[in-house]
Amino acid sequence: MTRKLTYGGLLIVLLLGAITAWVYESRLTSDSSINPTVTVGGPFSLIDQNGVRRSQDDFAGSYMLVNFGYTFCPDVCPTALRDISAAIDLLGADGEKVIPVFITIDPERDTVEKLKPYAAHFHPRLVALTGGPDEIKAAAKAYRIYYARADLDLGDGDYLMDHSSLYYLMGPDGKFIRHFSFGAPADEMAAAIRAQL
Repeated sequence: MTRKLTYGGLLIVLLLGAITAWVYESRLTSDSSINPTVTVGGPFSLIDQNGVRRSQDDFAGSYMLVNFGYTFCPDVCPTALRDISAAIDLLGADGEKVIPVFITIDPERDTVEKLKPYAAHFHPRLVALTGGPDEIKAAAKAYRIYYARADLDLGDGDYLMDHSSLYYLMGPDGKFIRHFSFGAPADEMAAAIRAQL
């Protein structure tokens, strides 16, 4: 009985988080199309999975495909990174022009030591970034990402995070080109990215 209640509560929290993220993402899409002055992206200073501080300047001249998430995410984040990796691979040699970037929204648990093996499961050129809570908050604000710790306590200090699940294609000049929503097929992403290269 207790297990059923826990799973039921978990399902409700995930559903509420998904609805909140959907409303936030819908607002982003409509704001960007109605008001061209709405900006996405900007300066950041974070630590990669190798312990090296990285800023937006390190990616100048390359396209970035930026995604926010967290390593303890049970389904959405690994699926997103799998699809992003597949899209870049489908680009063939042109994929070298695109750097996949994963920014955690859970810096408390996503340390450098946690990010390194996690990133290795996906694309060999994936850059996984963490930092202090204020640094993550600033990066999420720049990319207009919603995130919050879910209310459901899973026990033993474990918890889930609600968050937007958009992938941002940023140009070599660091400017926003377009976004992809979670679930976008890898081949469609690859075709859309190739059209920008």
